[in-house]
Amino acid sequence: MEVRRQRVELEYAPRKQFLPFHNRKERWACLVAHRRAGKTVATVNDTIKAAVRDSKPDARYAYIAPLYNQAKDIAWAYLKHYAYPLLADSPNESELRVDLVNGARIRLYGADNPDRLRGIYLDGVILDEFGDMKPAIWTDVIRPALSDRKGWATFIGTPKGKNDFWNLWTEACKSEDWFSLMLKASETGLIDQSELDEARKQMGPDQYEQEYECSFEAAIKGAFYADELRRAAEEGRIGKVPIDRGLQVDTAWDLGVSDSTAVWFVQTIGKERRLIDYYESSGVGLDHYAAVLKEKGYLYRDHYFPHDVAIRELSTGKSRVDTLEHLGIKARVGEQSNVMDGINAVRRMLDQCWFDAERCERGIEALKQYRREYDDKLKDWKLRPLHDWTSHGADALRTFATGFKDAHPPVTPKLRIGRAGREAWMGG
Repeated sequence: MEVRRQRVELEYAPRKQFLPFHNRKERWACLVAHRRAGKTVATVNDTIKAAVRDSKPDARYAYIAPLYNQAKDIAWAYLKHYAYPLLADSPNESELRVDLVNGARIRLYGADNPDRLRGIYLDGVILDEFGDMKPAIWTDVIRPALSDRKGWATFIGTPKGKNDFWNLWTEACKSEDWFSLMLKASETGLIDQSELDEARKQMGPDQYEQEYECSFEAAIKGAFYADELRRAAEEGRIGKVPIDRGLQVDTAWDLGVSDSTAVWFVQTIGKERRLIDYYESSGVGLDHYAAVLKEKGYLYRDHYFPHDVAIRELSTGKSRVDTLEHLGIKARVGEQSNVMDGINAVRRMLDQCWFDAERCERGIEALKQYRREYDDKLKDWKLRPLHDWTSHGADALRTFATGFKDAHPPVTPKLRIGRAGREAWMGG
């Protein structure tokens, strides 16, 4: 059957600021744009254009937001409106899906339900506010879905500190394989200056810089440790911290089960806490972390763990304390404490802390972005912290702040000759 082509005029008129994006040739794209710049409208129309021109059979495209309800609230009305002249049938409201006249399909998803995305294939995808998603949604689910059809991906968002969206933006700016575009309100002219001035007065400088000037450096709203870390930076306590190889090192842990494990490395001199190193990983066993500690070669003293490390598994009767001890790590198990009490203990300690900016970069960023959870219904901050990637580094330091007791006199290591056992390097 011959399909007759006809010209269809869509209502979308691209803003000039987005023309470089629409004319890009790269497979991957990253857009950092200020609020109300029109990035959702631009990327939805870009997807409609790609889908209706796709000659592959049963082409599939997707828009993904951090939450399914967000996808519906943000993009569904735009998708139905702009795709309307090209629809083969009425929009599918239950699946948030439109089918176009050439057989292509565009559907909305939420990153909060990755199982719905597994097993599908995609010719193109938008990931909106990627910084609020778990990175594994890209590496484990979406990227494989693009492989056999060599599909493209566009990441869009507004900064929320140096999270995984910042990492992606940094990579996009360096790579010839990526298209990158940052749109700041002071440069686009899309919002009246009087409105921007009013927004700055009402929002405060940090929030304004983040939302309108695309600053990845601005303090996060609701962050627990913003003032303490700002003082640390102003006083020069975040920078190059030398490692004293003759001084013992304490470690503080947050153990993940299905997510990341974080470890801080701390040297103490009087009331001064030197955070000399930080390590974080996921998807590996405790033997991996034991190997990391050994490779770093520090002279270890105590290893601080949260209370749940002592819980025994019903299947084996063993706890992770037993496993750690077998690996040469003698755990100091902390008592269960109130989270807010622990956060206040960290606040008191931070004024005594020095951070190595390079070795502790991810840990410092976790502390900067560790924040309260916001209640959308009550329009107020909850007492409890938001659980995201920042929780691991923040919880590990909380373990140290609530568990550390400097009851040890300074130790000068003696020269050892011969073969050292596990306890020689792991301490305990």
